[in-house]
Amino acid sequence: MNANVNVNVANPNASTATEPAETSQERALGVWLYAVTDGHARGAGEAGDMPLGVAGESVRRVDASGLTAVVGTVDLLDFGEEALRRKLEDLDWLAAAARAHDHVVNAVARGGVTVPVGLATVFSGDETVRALLDVRCTDFARALRRLAGRSEWGVKAYADSSAAPAASPTAHGSVTGADAPNPEPESESGPGQGSGTAFLKRRRAQLAQQQSAAKNSAERADSIHARLTRLSAGSRRYGPQSPVLTGRRDRMLLNGAYLVDDGSIGAFRSAVAAIDSEGRRAGVHVELTGPWPPYSFTAEGLADG
Repeated sequence: MNANVNVNVANPNASTATEPAETSQERALGVWLYAVTDGHARGAGEAGDMPLGVAGESVRRVDASGLTAVVGTVDLLDFGEEALRRKLEDLDWLAAAARAHDHVVNAVARGGVTVPVGLATVFSGDETVRALLDVRCTDFARALRRLAGRSEWGVKAYADSSAAPAASPTAHGSVTGADAPNPEPESESGPGQGSGTAFLKRRRAQLAQQQSAAKNSAERADSIHARLTRLSAGSRRYGPQSPVLTGRRDRMLLNGAYLVDDGSIGAFRSAVAAIDSEGRRAGVHVELTGPWPPYSFTAEGLADG
């Protein structure tokens, strides 16, 4: 999942049209937005058909301008802007919230075309959500048309750390690399001779090898992305994730998201499998994940709003 975090609490002290002002102020209630879908989508936000939300709340629907927003009521003492910023620094809480948010979005998507909304988008009440649907109805409709019959797939390519290029010989027959032996004995000869010159030669060769490997990796990532983009209705390339986040030693070369027509999923899968097979000979492994709700392509449909 490539869900965006979007802390957006609108007028947290404003009252809603669905409860008295004093009740709203005492309880400080807000509305967490999960997704927007067509107003006729089957089961969107219907009680009993949906998982619980991020606060353990039952989700529901807010309708306006032929659209349905799937929302949940949350306490702004826990989900107001400042409280959310603190919570988002807690990785355990963030992971649990992201799972709950995504479960709701996936449930909505099973009922029809869905525009998923980024994690932590909170409004002051139902009326502010209705205002969003009214003002952005054209943008949401365009996004829904773009996403119809399509799903998001993730592709990551890794360079196998155990398949690093073998050390290459220098002009003197020595081996380049951090552990390479000194090819010449220690010497106090003048400039241009002895171990100092040999070290510089080894260092230059090592840097050249690293630059060549980096260039080859970048070209391979560009080639994979271009190949998959041709099979997609849309693509987006994210920055490579660090090993700390991936949990693997291999270096990530490509972190891509692709919007694929439902009728082209078989061809897309086959292309990823072929790329993986080809890459393994060079120590490159490719992974396919999905389908996901199209978080990566929601902003494109709403960019002009």
